Amino acid sequence: MKRCRGIFSIIWGVAFILASGSTALGQNEGNMPKEKAFRIERSMPKEAVACIECHKREHPGLFADWANSRHASANITCYDCHKAEESDPDVSTSHYKQYERSDLKYGTKEYSVPVAAAVTPKDCSRCHPDESKQYSKSKHANTMEIIWKIDPWLNKGMNSDFERLNGCYHCHGTILRVKDGELDPATWPNVGVGRINLDGSKGSCTSCHSRHRFSVMEARKPEACGQCHLGPDHPQIEIFTESKHGNIYAAFGDQYNWGAAPGTWTPGVDFRGPTCASCHMSGSGTVMTSHDVTERLSWELQAPLTVRPADFKYFPAQTNWETERQKMSAVCQQCHGKVWTDGHFSQMDRTVEEYNNVYFKPAKQMLDDLYAKGLLDKTKFFDEAMEVEYYELWHHEGRRARMGAAMMAPDYSWWHGFYECKKRYNGFMEEGRHMIKENKKAYKAEDYPNATGDTTKPPEIFGKTE
Repeated sequence: MKRCRGIFSIIWGVAFILASGSTALGQNEGNMPKEKAFRIERSMPKEAVACIECHKREHPGLFADWANSRHASANITCYDCHKAEESDPDVSTSHYKQYERSDLKYGTKEYSVPVAAAVTPKDCSRCHPDESKQYSKSKHANTMEIIWKIDPWLNKGMNSDFERLNGCYHCHGTILRVKDGELDPATWPNVGVGRINLDGSKGSCTSCHSRHRFSVMEARKPEACGQCHLGPDHPQIEIFTESKHGNIYAAFGDQYNWGAAPGTWTPGVDFRGPTCASCHMSGSGTVMTSHDVTERLSWELQAPLTVRPADFKYFPAQTNWETERQKMSAVCQQCHGKVWTDGHFSQMDRTVEEYNNVYFKPAKQMLDDLYAKGLLDKTKFFDEAMEVEYYELWHHEGRRARMGAAMMAPDYSWWHGFYECKKRYNGFMEEGRHMIKENKKAYKAEDYPNATGDTTKPPEIFGKTE
């Protein structure tokens, strides 16, 4: 009996050795995923310590935000984000002077390092390469190019440079420039999504993840998007608030797990009803997280004539609308059935068709006829009432009708949308026919206020022109 037990022990020992060898072989030569190495260095360079100690005293709010961030937990310091080369065009010269102050503990050359005030997506890409690449392809990052191609306020110089700075560019972004060794106050501060940075990158991650907390929670909440997506022309935050999704958020949002790790935020587990980010950016089911908000779109609802994203000539998307609709449908079906989801998209498509054919195309034809007959003057825009009426038909009521339908806000789709479209359309067409019948030129506002904006297309975007 003892002999049998001994034999069995030998057999099991040999089997264990063979299995171990097979496992080791598999690790070295088999189809095993490469392990990702990540190390958090708990020590800080003395220069980074100087940054923290100084800002803790000089800017306690800034320090508190950073201290409570995931960056701080991972020992990512001021210097890791703001570091620069001495030759970089956006290096702060005034910051160098801090190292010449004898009244400061760290005011010596020993701690002197070049830093830049504006942290750009290129800087963030050192740790977040995928997010930065996705963002660079999006309409957000390229919105300055888009508005300079499509917007008559800019191309016709119908608002002043300062009106643009305080209005348009707060959301769309400025083109950063340097003046006297510092960022030009005519272009900075700014965190617009399409800001053109001095290192050639586009955008600002702090549009959604504000300094210096850089919170995932903040970017997931609809209020982050509502900073820019509001008002008469693109009231997505108001539309969301009216919708069933917004109602659920208002009722249960305080119970959502806003702090779930990136890529893990899951409907039905971490939240009940979606936010803007849930549908347009966050991962859901088999759909991967993306910082390219151009994805998952099957229509360009903000365009004058609704077109597929790849057909939007001012910034054609490198996507297939059917593929992107499948992604959005998959997101919807985390909470809704397929019949419900298909029905919603069918209704939205019908809304687009009616807007395009019943309202926009006839109005555009009337505008073209008035220009062709010399009854309207193309020299400027907005200085004749008919141009304003046409613009607001698509830019205000037309957008609200389409976006309200897309995000299930009936008051915006009807009362703020198509109801207003009807009034605007009827008045526009009546006046147009009257002008043609009477061969009457439109009244032109000769003293149109503040039509002083620079109409030169920015060379940083379009290159230098002769």
